[in-house]
Amino acid sequence: MTVDTKVVLVHLQTSNRVAQEDFEEFHELAIAAGATPVAVISGTLNRPEARYFIGSGKAEEIRQCVQTTNAGLVLFDHSLTPAQERNLEKFLNCRVLDRTGLILDIFAARARTFEGKLQVELAQLQYLSTRLVRGWTHLERQKGGIGLRGPGETQLEVDRRMIRQRIKHIQTRLEKVRKQRFEGRKARVRADIPLVSLVGYTNAGKSTLFNSLTTANVFVADQPFATLDPTLRHVKLTPSTPAIVADTVGFIRHLPHDLVEAFKATLEETQEATLLLHVIDAHHANRHDNIQQVEAVLAEISANKIPRLDIYNKIDLIADCEPKLEYDEHNRPKRIWISAATGAGIELLRETVAKLLYEKPIYRSICLSPSQGRLRAKLYEIGAVQGERIDEEGNYWLKVRLLKKDLKLLT
Repeated sequence: MTVDTKVVLVHLQTSNRVAQEDFEEFHELAIAAGATPVAVISGTLNRPEARYFIGSGKAEEIRQCVQTTNAGLVLFDHSLTPAQERNLEKFLNCRVLDRTGLILDIFAARARTFEGKLQVELAQLQYLSTRLVRGWTHLERQKGGIGLRGPGETQLEVDRRMIRQRIKHIQTRLEKVRKQRFEGRKARVRADIPLVSLVGYTNAGKSTLFNSLTTANVFVADQPFATLDPTLRHVKLTPSTPAIVADTVGFIRHLPHDLVEAFKATLEETQEATLLLHVIDAHHANRHDNIQQVEAVLAEISANKIPRLDIYNKIDLIADCEPKLEYDEHNRPKRIWISAATGAGIELLRETVAKLLYEKPIYRSICLSPSQGRLRAKLYEIGAVQGERIDEEGNYWLKVRLLKKDLKLLT
């Protein structure tokens, strides 16, 4: 997307979407991509139409708006099928991009490292492979005859084959990156250094917190996806408690599945973490929905069972809010309120994380009868279960990881 592209934003309320909060985020995404919104088309949509996604009346409204504003691009805050995108471009006589394409564009602009660029290209190619169209005259199947005999496939098929080959090439290179990360993790395990991974919704303040904990100089900006490439730093939480801290890409509503797949090498730092610090923008009006979105992505990458501490950040934007540590019903640290920007509560955070990391866990294999379902549920609730199998008699065989204070559950 070129800088200062004039765009028309289309945001419709549907039966399964949050309304105004989503639009504010959509507007921020458009700005982050370098667009200049010149108009907003809103309304309600009970059921997507097969041809344009929207009704013919709304499509005509958008076309008139494009002509009036001289916009060169229409952005939809929804997912469009390849056919809907093509039909809309033909009808509106301008480019059309859906939410997934917009996020991919931002990722492409933000990638800095070789690995990050590979990951973005993979996601873009996977997205593009469904959107190749017969738009050129030379796409017709080649005819036989002297001088006209060809490889027997259309240009469309050639393009698709080239994309498949490039996807395979990128996946091979990313597999090498995964192996390198695996070797790095093995070295950390041998050195007995725990990994702490920062996760959270985009623009929650992860990079600011990362810089505060590690004295690093990671790029920080008040915009979505300011951080794209993962960064790891060795830190001393206290003089006797070393750790590796990883800053990761932010999550977002309806994160494109292709991106989750492409960024698996990066997200492995989250999957293999000893402790997750879930950074939450405490000042955000829609923070509860944002928390649910992060938890959904953590579940998708199988990282939802890793011990976690919730970090309620940006308390400097909340009146009369001081740093504090809150515990759950099992007297385990659950959430901590801080300001990464001002440093308020950072020392309390360091001490809490050090305690969570270096309180030695106890590993046990236990067998629970079918009647002990309540105990099994409690072990899952505190994140103690590492593995499970059920035998022919219905008994639960669990591998558990418990702290000393939790051993009383088994007595």
